[in-house]
Amino acid sequence: MPVRIVLILTAALLSAALSSVAPAAAGPVNDYPTAARADYVIACMASNGQSHIVMEKCACSIDAIADRITYDDYTAIETVKVMADQPGERAGIFRSSGWAKDLMDRFRQAQVAADRKCF
Repeated sequence: MPVRIVLILTAALLSAALSSVAPAAAGPVNDYPTAARADYVIACMASNGQSHIVMEKCACSIDAIADRITYDDYTAIETVKVMADQPGERAGIFRSSGWAKDLMDRFRQAQVAADRKCF
């Protein structure tokens, strides 16, 4: 009888473990909040035109970028872009450091790939 209880408990634990893993694997690869996606689409439309077709292309573009860059990296990229545009020595680190350039290069590559896919 104790062996049977151990087998039942083991099966229950395995079932619980597998069911907790399955939803995470089935979810989206990226974790961009809706507001970040909307901000990107609005800025994209400001640059490319205010039509429904452009909106669809811009939405496709942020989805393609989100497939290549994590949201944490995307927020770091947005910070680097804003800070690099600021005047003064303190913002110089965002214009000249290797890590900032690497982030911006990754974003440009993702954006080019998204443009090829969507535009």
